[in-house]
Amino acid sequence: MADAENPLLGEITCGSLMQKLQEIWDEVGESDEERDKMLLQIEQECLDVYKRKVEQAANSRAQLLQVLSDAKLELSTLVSALGDKSSVGIPEKASETIKEQLAAIAPALERLWKQKEERVKEFSDVRSQIQKICGEIAGNASEQTGALVVDESDLSLKKLDEYQVKLKELQKEKSDRLNKVLEFVSTVHDLCAVLGMDFFSTITEVHSSLGDSTGVQSKSISNDTLSRLAETVSALNEDKKQRLHKLQELATQLIDLWNLMDTPEEERRLFDHVTCNSSALVDKVTVPGALALDLIEQAEVEVDRLDKLKSSRMKEIALKRQLELEKIFASVHIEIDPEAAREKIMALIDSGNVEPTELLADMDNQIMKAKEEALSRKEILDRVEKWMSACEEESWLEDYNRDENRYNASRGAHLNLKRAEKARILVNKIPGMVDTLVAKTRAWEEDRGISFMYDGVPLLAMLDEYAMLRQEREEEKRRLRGQKKVSEQQNMEQETAFGSRLSPVRPAGPKKVVGPRANGGANGTPSRRLSLNANQHGNRSAGKDGKRDSMKLAAPANIVTVSKEDAASHVSRTDSVPASP
Repeated sequence: MADAENPLLGEITCGSLMQKLQEIWDEVGESDEERDKMLLQIEQECLDVYKRKVEQAANSRAQLLQVLSDAKLELSTLVSALGDKSSVGIPEKASETIKEQLAAIAPALERLWKQKEERVKEFSDVRSQIQKICGEIAGNASEQTGALVVDESDLSLKKLDEYQVKLKELQKEKSDRLNKVLEFVSTVHDLCAVLGMDFFSTITEVHSSLGDSTGVQSKSISNDTLSRLAETVSALNEDKKQRLHKLQELATQLIDLWNLMDTPEEERRLFDHVTCNSSALVDKVTVPGALALDLIEQAEVEVDRLDKLKSSRMKEIALKRQLELEKIFASVHIEIDPEAAREKIMALIDSGNVEPTELLADMDNQIMKAKEEALSRKEILDRVEKWMSACEEESWLEDYNRDENRYNASRGAHLNLKRAEKARILVNKIPGMVDTLVAKTRAWEEDRGISFMYDGVPLLAMLDEYAMLRQEREEEKRRLRGQKKVSEQQNMEQETAFGSRLSPVRPAGPKKVVGPRANGGANGTPSRRLSLNANQHGNRSAGKDGKRDSMKLAAPANIVTVSKEDAASHVSRTDSVPASP
């Protein structure tokens, strides 16, 4: 009985409950109407419970469908943003239940969320680097303090690659700019060293980071920094160029003053650091302190000191210039009056009517003109030297031909024989030498309108005199050959008449031919210095243009040898006529 009253002890079902309810109604004695009414109520309550459960199930299904739809939308959004569909497994079977679809999408969403986080981080890193480099180039890197916002609508690898390519380009530009900055800094350092300037203060005026030696990457690479560095280098180069020009001018003045005053080498060596760059190019001057201001000031002080010393030694300097001028004239056989020139210089200096610098400049001008004159005379003087050397060989050959023992096997005979062969060849060229020399001299005189003087004597007069003497010598040779021929004919006639051969008699006559020569011979060789004689051979024109006086040259008495028969016919030489160059 107890078990029947406690239905919970057995299996509880709807049937067992209805049975229990029927038992209770039977025991109570409920009418059928009450029973039907209660059964209807129980049935309605069951329907309400079913309705609620159905509604709950429908709501749950709707929620799951919304979750599934949201998941699919998010999945599509992530795939679109990441731009990679192949790496995500998206379920496409419609027969699967909602929960199965959600269960299939969940892992893909989790992977995509993780991938998105990683991609956003990559984008953020790349763009932050781009932003930093752009700021460094623009010069406002310190102002970029705000958080970087990443556009999550496009996180594709293609977009990331575009940013990475841009980053590499910027990194290369940064590297190039940094190298250029370092190159500028090195150039500024070298220029400051040469100019004796403070490098640190100079470079920090451009940008404070350039003086930092701890890190290369921290140096400014902005457009403004590069522009100011370029301006600084340009200004320093211009300053270097101006200082070098100034120093070279001072070095040239120092060298000129030293040469003028014969400054000893020991004193000159004290300024080797100045004169060593007297002809150097700007780019070649790299020694630290070579163009420092104190060095230039030191050179200026020395130039001023030497200028004052030069004024006190003016006479000595002027006489040196005059001596240089005299040496130039002497080297090209131009006669001047050195004593008169020196007296004039001393008088000008003592009078004080001429500035020392003007006097030296005038003397320098004279020296320059003298050098030009010497250069114009060089070709003719070289030919004169060759002509005189040939005449000396001619004189030696005459003496050699008169030597009866020249073919004997004596010591040195073969050397003389070789010299005689060369001398004969040279002597045969003398007429051509003279003709060429005359033509060159006349052209020179016509070009300048003055006579070509050689040690105070007109060169054409010397050549005319030589030609005349050579002609006289040739006539004397022909006369002697005629006398010899007559003598030999007389000897032959005597041998025929007396039947015996007589010894040949040496014809009487002069043993030597009239004419000047350098070693005392009689071949008409010109002396190294001749004088004019207006009375020897009458008036003769010295050239076709009538520029020279009608005078003939006579050889100086100390170098002319004549025959005994003609000694009385020669006159003594007259005083040389001075000629200005």
